Amino acid sequence: MAFETKPRRADVCIIGAGASGAAAAKVLCEAGVKVVALEKGPWRRRESFGGDELANINRYNLWPDPLLNPRTWRETEDDAAREEMFCPVPQMVGGGTVHWQGWLPRFTADDFRMRTVAGDLPGASLADWPITYDELEPYYLKVEWAFGVSGEAGANAFESHRSGGYPCPPMPVSRYAQKFRQGCDALGWNSFPTPQAALSRPFNGRRATVVSAFAQQHGDPTGTRSSALNVFVPDAVATGNYDLRPNSTVGELVLDGDGRIRAAVYQDEDGGVFEQEADVFILACGAMETARLMLLSRSGRFPNGLANDSDLVGRNVTFHEYSAAVGLYDDPVYAWAGGGYVSASTFQHYGHDAARGFVSGGHIAVAGVGIPLPINWRLPGTPAWGAEAKRIDREHYSHSLAVAMVLHDMPQHSNRIDLDDSLVDAWGLPVARTTLKPHANDLAQGRYLIDRGADILEASGARSVTKVYADRVTGNCSHQHGTARMGDDPDTSVLDRWCRAHAVPNLYAVDGSPFPTGTGANPTLTIMANAWRVAEHIVARRGAPSARTSS
Repeated sequence: MAFETKPRRADVCIIGAGASGAAAAKVLCEAGVKVVALEKGPWRRRESFGGDELANINRYNLWPDPLLNPRTWRETEDDAAREEMFCPVPQMVGGGTVHWQGWLPRFTADDFRMRTVAGDLPGASLADWPITYDELEPYYLKVEWAFGVSGEAGANAFESHRSGGYPCPPMPVSRYAQKFRQGCDALGWNSFPTPQAALSRPFNGRRATVVSAFAQQHGDPTGTRSSALNVFVPDAVATGNYDLRPNSTVGELVLDGDGRIRAAVYQDEDGGVFEQEADVFILACGAMETARLMLLSRSGRFPNGLANDSDLVGRNVTFHEYSAAVGLYDDPVYAWAGGGYVSASTFQHYGHDAARGFVSGGHIAVAGVGIPLPINWRLPGTPAWGAEAKRIDREHYSHSLAVAMVLHDMPQHSNRIDLDDSLVDAWGLPVARTTLKPHANDLAQGRYLIDRGADILEASGARSVTKVYADRVTGNCSHQHGTARMGDDPDTSVLDRWCRAHAVPNLYAVDGSPFPTGTGANPTLTIMANAWRVAEHIVARRGAPSARTSS
């Protein structure tokens, strides 16, 4: 392949400019490191966002277009894969943080040692993390203060220790939150304001967040909701050390004669092919696309994919599943009108309790029914169109809410991401294929958590409750973990405790791919905190920014 040009060599090349890639870029650039970031998607300004429900939810405005970026899924390796947009995540500068509600709870200390806490689970590949909560805790605080997270320290009775409080008090209490906390109080369960990426007051030169129902799956035209796009990216750009190249699709990482990555080969939006050299390469593509790029990067040294001599790249993948119990009330709830539906949570059923008969638990929080906006709102089991659908909309839209759960699905060696050579994307590259069958523990845990959500609804006065049990894991949370597991043993992990590949000395991954377990909480805060930790380590190893070392 002939390269049209070879850009100037960088200190560090980051593949991806979402939550993890932008967090790492901020830290590196502020330390004087010259960074090139290659982002597959566009760099959209906040002025281009808006409350177009059809465009944003139904027409892939912020989501990967399945015609350009298809994926396939199957339950086992014996099944034929079918085309399905399994666990899509926005591909653009800012990544999933562009469209999120911004749930930002911390993991607990036990999350980092679930194999020790719960013991062996037949059929699962549970493993302790090589790092502890105490090691990551200072970085949790750094991200919370960079983002201006709104929350209340100590309100979650099950949280692990904190070295400092939140920078902003909790967001205003919505009617959803009032109902949720009323139900928890009646049951004697602890509840707390959900920490979220929003400013309850002016902070660090930014004004308080404009609360709107058009949040989840919508970009924020006001720029007041915290995201990688409006916090980390501007911080990195301000240093003059950040060369961010949107619409740049990386198809391969190539090695030099010493077994180090020499360059990332990418294509720009005009079809030009480039070879970006750097001292250090950081993967921040999301767990699925990071595994895919590693598997695409075959060589004589790694015929089965980059750093995949142990056949572990892509394996042990986990995805959170989102489902809920739905309640109807006689009195109107109206929280959709003011948004902020993530403003109340409980960890009462989060920790492991062997008496339940399954491993671990999950985050339970109040939420809207489906997408709580008029076009896409629908009660479970009711018509999607026609006169009856309109009647139900009129009578129940303002009287409904859901209590949702984040499922902690178990890692399994057979659950994996690999390449489907029978289907290619718009760039001619084999697509990511998901092989995923839920563990019996996943289904039992999901039913338990949804039942507890129903308890909250009933205790808060709901006149009817519907339980929506999940029978498979679809990745509908857009949370991905585990495809390049970190650990101390190269025979059982792809990356070391600093998220550097055991087999490739200048390769790191900082998205959800290093996670040994998915845990039962939203992962993005932990992903960003870990990216910050790894970036600081890279700076420390490099010494002077201009020095080439083995990093």
